[in-house]
Amino acid sequence: MSRRTDFCLKILTMKTLQQFENELREVPASAAWYIGDLGEARGKQELFTRQSQQRLKVLRQHALIESAVSSNRIEGVTVDQDRVKAVILGRSALHDRDEEEIRGYRNALKWIHEKKPMITEKTIKELHHLARGKIGDAGQYKTKDSDIIERHTDGTYTVRFKTASAKETSKNMKELVSLWQDHLKNKAIHPLVILAGFNLDFLCVHPLRDGNGRVSRLLLLLQLYHLGYEVGRYISLERLIEENKERYYETLKLSSQGWHEGKHDPWHYINFLLFILKEAYKEFEKRAGQIKEPKGAKTELIEAAIRSLGNGFTVSDLEKSCPTVSRDMIRRVLHNLKKAKKVECLARGPGATWKQKG
Repeated sequence: MSRRTDFCLKILTMKTLQQFENELREVPASAAWYIGDLGEARGKQELFTRQSQQRLKVLRQHALIESAVSSNRIEGVTVDQDRVKAVILGRSALHDRDEEEIRGYRNALKWIHEKKPMITEKTIKELHHLARGKIGDAGQYKTKDSDIIERHTDGTYTVRFKTASAKETSKNMKELVSLWQDHLKNKAIHPLVILAGFNLDFLCVHPLRDGNGRVSRLLLLLQLYHLGYEVGRYISLERLIEENKERYYETLKLSSQGWHEGKHDPWHYINFLLFILKEAYKEFEKRAGQIKEPKGAKTELIEAAIRSLGNGFTVSDLEKSCPTVSRDMIRRVLHNLKKAKKVECLARGPGATWKQKG
């Protein structure tokens, strides 16, 4: 039996941050590599945020839309593509409950960006209050036990994880917030490890009747800002998580096994979040560093989307990848790229497929 396994068996409490408080003998090599790379990326951050303010403005707006759409879509809350800009950036009347929650998430993001509130129970409840559209039990802890259910295509379901009981929720959340604050003061463990452990514990406590995943992602963004990692302003972490959704659920499942007994291995999930953050910085440096040509920021956004989509994309695909850009703008850029023989259209009509050349 390893020293770590022996240590975990002695734990009478049940949370990741409590394990770390008692003793963290070592950080796995994979996590240490991520932390080293992220430290370097954070060091370059200021360089890239000195670039064109117009370019950064476009990236911020783009990330805002992607974050609100992706974080909700992970939970099955969706909005029609032609309504995205109106719901997130506009003030038009909303059509249904899904649109209310997506705009609510936008409001929560705006609050984080403008206020950077400290991590407290009040902050957690306010994020939930905003993200759930200020309706029903928004801003309140759950009052009934609620397990995480996995539904199957044949109509059956299994309990994927039994969360903390409703009667223990308030106590667990007080303890979780307190441990977060204590670890940051003590500085014995790298704060990114503490951040990821906090996120795992939050999801295992599952303090809210609905909206736990979305609030966990809002807290992730807010805590990163407090630690000086600003990439989430420009690249949507929620979109990257959605793009890796299967890995997200798999690592969460692996790291939650044995959580109640203190026998869980949190590093599957911790490494996943570190991976997402590293991917965000790679994308940010690539986008913010594209300053060789005197072209508009939205043109660069479209061209970046074309490169990421590869061959066999449509105008609709580009609209989904670039929700802040109009269809006319997309068509204009495609026309210019076609003229420059960088792309070609494989068919005619509104659903025509395009591909890159060369």
